[in-house]
Amino acid sequence: MKRFVLPSFLALACLACSKPPQPEQPPTPKAAAAVTTPWDGMKAQEQKARDVQKTVDRQAEDQRKAIEAQEQ
Repeated sequence: MKRFVLPSFLALACLACSKPPQPEQPPTPKAAAAVTTPWDGMKAQEQKARDVQKTVDRQAEDQRKAIEAQEQ
């Protein structure tokens, strides 16, 4: 009986002396941009394509102006 009671008492004494568990802190709200959707990749590709098209259009306009300037 002493073999069972003494270790049990020591275990309970150690548990009683330990610090209480810290309360869980709620997660901090993150920026809405951190939330990803399946369409984010496609939207990024679409925006990149629009930017490339703007660059191509701008270069074509510059080239057209240069050609018109040479013809005059």
